[in-house]
Amino acid sequence: MGSSRYLEIAEALRKSILGGEYPVGARLPSESDLAARWSVSRGTVRQAVGLLASDGLIGSRQGARRVVLRQERRHSFQQLNSFAQWAQALGCEVSSRILSRTSRAATAEESSRLGVAPDSEVLYVVRVRRLDGEPVMVERTAYTDWVAPVVRALPDDVVSIMDSIAENADIVAHYGEHLIDAVAAGSEDARLLRVRRGSPLLRQRHLTYTAAGRPIEWTDDRYRAGSVAFSVSNSAAATPLERHAGPEVTPQPPRPEQPE
Repeated sequence: MGSSRYLEIAEALRKSILGGEYPVGARLPSESDLAARWSVSRGTVRQAVGLLASDGLIGSRQGARRVVLRQERRHSFQQLNSFAQWAQALGCEVSSRILSRTSRAATAEESSRLGVAPDSEVLYVVRVRRLDGEPVMVERTAYTDWVAPVVRALPDDVVSIMDSIAENADIVAHYGEHLIDAVAAGSEDARLLRVRRGSPLLRQRHLTYTAAGRPIEWTDDRYRAGSVAFSVSNSAAATPLERHAGPEVTPQPPRPEQPE
C-alpha cells in the first residue's frame, strides 16, 4: 500500500491544479509541508511531484518549491472534434500555418489507408498548429483527390481545415480511427516545434470518413511533449471483459468506396 502513496498524492495535487486551487504561476507548498499533510516521507513527495513535472504541469525554481506551469490539456476521443474546436473549448488561442501543399502520388500506406488505387494522386499538406502562440503540433495530411480542390483553395492561415471544408463544401467527418504512439523528433520536427532533435513526441495518426464511409484524410500529427494528453473512457458495461462463445466483432464504419 505504501508504494502507491506517491500516486495518490500526485493525483490529489493534479486535481487541485486542474480545479484551479493552484493557478498557473502559483507555487506549491514545500516538500516538508506536503510530507506533513499526507504523513509521508519527503522522498514519497518527491516521487509524486516528479510525476507532475514529467507531465509538464509543474516546474522547479529555487529550493524544493514547485511552480505550476500550465493546466493539463486533455483531448477526449468520445467526440470527433477538430483540433481547433477542442482547443477553443479549453479557452486557448488557436492559430495555424500551412507550410506546403504538394500534389503527388500516394504512398503505399496512404493508398491502403485511404482505399485508393496505388499511385493515385493525393494532396499532401504540412502545417504547424499553435496554442496561445506556442508551436505544439506538426500536422502532415494526405487528402483524397475529391477533397483536394477545396483544401487547395483555403488560406495558409486557416485555423481549421476540417471545419472549413464542412462549411464550404459540406464535407463532414463522421467517423475516426486513431493510432497513438511515441516517436523521436527528426530535424524538421525539432526545428518547427523548437525542441531538441531526438526529443520524444506524442504521435497521433488518424483516418476520417464521411457518413457514407468515404475516406477524407489520413493524418500524422506530432505533438510536443507535455502539450496535450489524450483521454479514452472505457466501460465494462459496453464491452464486458469476459469470454464469449462466438468470435468478437469490432463495430466498423461503412466500407469505404473503392476506386473505379
